[in-house]
Amino acid sequence: MTDLTRLPASELREQIAGKKVSPIELVDAVLTRAEKLQPVLNCFITLVPDQARTAAKRAEDAVMKGETLGVLHGIPFAAKDLVNTAGVRTTFGSLHHEDNVPKEDAVSAARVKAAGGILFGKTTTPEFGHKALTDAPLFGRTRNAWSAERTSAGSSGGAAVAVAAGIGPIGIATDGGGSTRIPAAANGVVGIKQSNGVIPHSQVADAFGNYTY
Repeated sequence: MTDLTRLPASELREQIAGKKVSPIELVDAVLTRAEKLQPVLNCFITLVPDQARTAAKRAEDAVMKGETLGVLHGIPFAAKDLVNTAGVRTTFGSLHHEDNVPKEDAVSAARVKAAGGILFGKTTTPEFGHKALTDAPLFGRTRNAWSAERTSAGSSGGAAVAVAAGIGPIGIATDGGGSTRIPAAANGVVGIKQSNGVIPHSQVADAFGNYTY
């Protein structure tokens, strides 16, 4: 039997459209893996299983009705906890914001959702993404996907570890000075920093001069 958590997003999207993979089945597989590995890897601050399963049911209904599907239809994703997500707490990795729940999505999260992506969790970041390691008093230390003795790097350590461990095929990260690329390299996955201006600023003025996803 194929392990859905190890298939790339492109193949999953094709199989979902072809009714070979159910979005509900896929989200369940990702959540099961998240619950199994979170105690070891510590790469999530928040998981939203109920919300994800509700979205997966809507995604499956759309497939069965023959509706037009987005390029990420039914694909589970997690967002770094610097990225605002409507109705889902966004802590910025800080105890000072551990109960913060935004009212709207950041542009990056909104675009992934609009393309059919299903949010299932928020990944770890050091406080306000300020360093190239992923640890903070709020959650502890995020471990490398391949060895607990090695660093996950940062500041998007949780996002890189989750994808490397098969907990969701894609994730939203941020990169002002290597925060996507460094942990991606440390965990053996691809971290893409797009050209400047592709995704508009939607939260605060950028302290690093290039706050990208």
